[in-house]
Amino acid sequence: MRGAAAPVVLALGLLAGCQKASEQSLSYASPAAAKLQHESARDGDDGTGAAGGAMLAYEHSAGIRLPAVAIAPRQRAVQEACNARKFGDCVVLGMHQQGGDYPSASISVRIVPEGVEPMIALAGEGAELGERSTRAEDLAVVVRDNALARDRLRRELQRLEEFQQRRDLAVADMIALSERLAATQAQLEAAEREGAQHRRRIDTQLLSLDFRPPGGQAGRSEIGQALRDFGATLSMGTAWTIRALAFLIPLAAVLAIVVLVVRRLRRRRGA
Repeated sequence: MRGAAAPVVLALGLLAGCQKASEQSLSYASPAAAKLQHESARDGDDGTGAAGGAMLAYEHSAGIRLPAVAIAPRQRAVQEACNARKFGDCVVLGMHQQGGDYPSASISVRIVPEGVEPMIALAGEGAELGERSTRAEDLAVVVRDNALARDRLRRELQRLEEFQQRRDLAVADMIALSERLAATQAQLEAAEREGAQHRRRIDTQLLSLDFRPPGGQAGRSEIGQALRDFGATLSMGTAWTIRALAFLIPLAAVLAIVVLVVRRLRRRRGA
């Protein structure tokens, strides 16, 4: 039994030791790599019509200027439109609100490409678009590498399952094979999750909206805040003046005594 299982142990060792070499051979095997890259580009197409099947992850940000009283309702309208999938598949990633004298709000969503412009139009309806920016990250390389890694892990898992079908394995060999199978399966699942995340970033786009009052209204808020703080500021200034006087009175008394002593000394010398 041990003599028959020796080739299996050797094969497992060679299989574990040649993972990197196998991955490199996939990278340099132009037909296989080209095929995998073509399939990844086809699966990861974001539908934006990018030339050459570019796999780009887009991120948009827009600043909306509108009256303070309309900030919270407008943020809520964007949230409801996203949850209702008014402009296509959409999910809310985060929200933030701030009240008081400096009201503001923000919301981040992940939405299909064709829903970006309608969502911005909804957020800016009757308001002023302060600023807007768009950036894209090219995921072609990471998508290709992920496809190569998944292909390698699938083939390795297939080989291990073939070894597992043998009936001449010793107990120690079966344990080692089971551990190797579990590790390979876990790596494959992690690679598939990573690939799904890449696909999600390509198929949908990140949109961040920031709501703030116009500059003039913000300035009036600061003036109003200053007027409301007038009493507190006056009290604080008066308190600091009293403290300063309390500190200066002893110093003035000492200075007066010194002046009197100096004058008397001068008079005596003059006499």
